[in-house]
Amino acid sequence: MPNKAELRVGYILKRYPRYSETFVVNEIIAHEKAGLEIDIFSLRYPEDQHFQDIISRVQAPVRYVQADEGKSNSFWNLLKKGQGCLPYFWSSLQSAISSEGRDVYQAMVIAMEVKEKSIQHLHAHFASKAATIARLASGMAGISYSVTAHAKDIFHEDISFDEVQSNLAEAAYVITVSDFNVKYLREVYGIDGDKVRRIYNGLDLTRFPYRTPKDRPPAIIAVGRLVEKKGFSDLVEACNLLSQRRIDYECLIIGAGPLESELQRQIEGACLQERVTLLGPRPQNEVIQRIQGSAAMAAPCIIAGDRDKDGLPTVLVEAMALGTPCVSTDVTGIPEIVVEGKTGLVVPQRDPSHLADALEALLTQPGLRTRLSDRARKLIEEEFDIDRNTEQVRAVFREAWRAGARILQEVH
Repeated sequence: MPNKAELRVGYILKRYPRYSETFVVNEIIAHEKAGLEIDIFSLRYPEDQHFQDIISRVQAPVRYVQADEGKSNSFWNLLKKGQGCLPYFWSSLQSAISSEGRDVYQAMVIAMEVKEKSIQHLHAHFASKAATIARLASGMAGISYSVTAHAKDIFHEDISFDEVQSNLAEAAYVITVSDFNVKYLREVYGIDGDKVRRIYNGLDLTRFPYRTPKDRPPAIIAVGRLVEKKGFSDLVEACNLLSQRRIDYECLIIGAGPLESELQRQIEGACLQERVTLLGPRPQNEVIQRIQGSAAMAAPCIIAGDRDKDGLPTVLVEAMALGTPCVSTDVTGIPEIVVEGKTGLVVPQRDPSHLADALEALLTQPGLRTRLSDRARKLIEEEFDIDRNTEQVRAVFREAWRAGARILQEVH
């Protein structure tokens, strides 16, 4: 039975739902299962044409907060309303003087919802725009906020370093998805080590049952957005090498993105149409089935030219849970779970030759597949159980709320 909710938490996201962000949905579902009351605030409408089937399990209401700062009457009417119901409105507004009008408007809307719904804590997924709104809204409403930092939001060259640094520095706590990220946040952004918590994205392991890979067909599976940091161009080149070696295989790549046409041209240029297929986005149930029907998961992640990189791809955790041995690269937090020769195979980034060697080993050696997958599943059970990991997240929320309440009592 769920415990009686101790807190009501507002989740702030740039877009909700997003096909590629199943980890957010999984987290919210696990919170609700434990009795946490959640409201979702989305700063933009979704753009994806496909959504994961688990979206329907989320009970939390979703408020789409549209920025209407272009209409001066709406903005001033909101100001008048805000000063009447938000005790820290004017002092917070002064500190937001350098913020964009859109951000201030959205923060005011959320802050008033916080008061109307008695929300006690705000949490932003991603340290960029969503965290900016959380920072401004929490100040106006006089409550705490926290942030989960992932990858693009802290690594990409196009982010505003000063904005992200402020969002992280002023948060009560910062959660992030790998030990690599913890070190990065401390060294690059100067965030106090005591306020950064590494909590891995968890899985509902009942939905990802283990099955031995011993007798699987020679299939390679890859899942992710078709963007540079996923390294799928290296995977296609590795497949070309496998074909030249006359290795029997099929490679399926699930996902959509801006590099789809470029990857298709690469496949056709190497005459790999009979071997490599871009499947586009697929519902999670089908993704699970295809992963569990494959002899190898390929995640040849790279550091992209714009400095973007994965933090720790959820698909690796999913594959390891399902019993599919993984080949990945020595990038960011990946070696924390894909440990060379123990829980998977690790190759240098941007190295199709070594990637082909590792894939060939998994395709042709059932014993190797079984040894790696057994150890990988044990690691996932120990470190990635969603009920245990989201309890750690809720503990962070409770700590932040209590600390914020103490500060208000001291001030007043």
